[in-house]
Amino acid sequence: MLEVVAAILKRDDRILICQRPAHKARALQWEFPGGKVESGETREEALIRECREELDICLKPESIFTEVTHQYPDLTVHLTFFLCSLPSGEPRALEHHQIRWATPEEFSSVDFCPADKGVADLICRKTGKK
Repeated sequence: MLEVVAAILKRDDRILICQRPAHKARALQWEFPGGKVESGETREEALIRECREELDICLKPESIFTEVTHQYPDLTVHLTFFLCSLPSGEPRALEHHQIRWATPEEFSSVDFCPADKGVADLICRKTGKK
């Protein structure tokens, strides 16, 4: 099972989402930013590293929002989603096809990766927005 971490990063009423590159698995689907936990890293360290490498930001993981295990045809992932803050900086799409700040109301029109879709739905339920 692959350990993966992701950030729920809010700015006002919007949350940062990222579109996967066309050449990777689940091409052009949307996800919350993050990535794989490497050997010897804590989940928080992995999230900070991945967001620095992929978005050129230094975020601060605050608390765990939820955890999800999802089985894709090619692998099983265990995702830990963290509520995060962004003390400074502006995200840049260094590895993603594109990034955007979206409201929970906009999530219904976004093609999320299956593992992220349930979390997007949970965010909508918790905010009372669909």
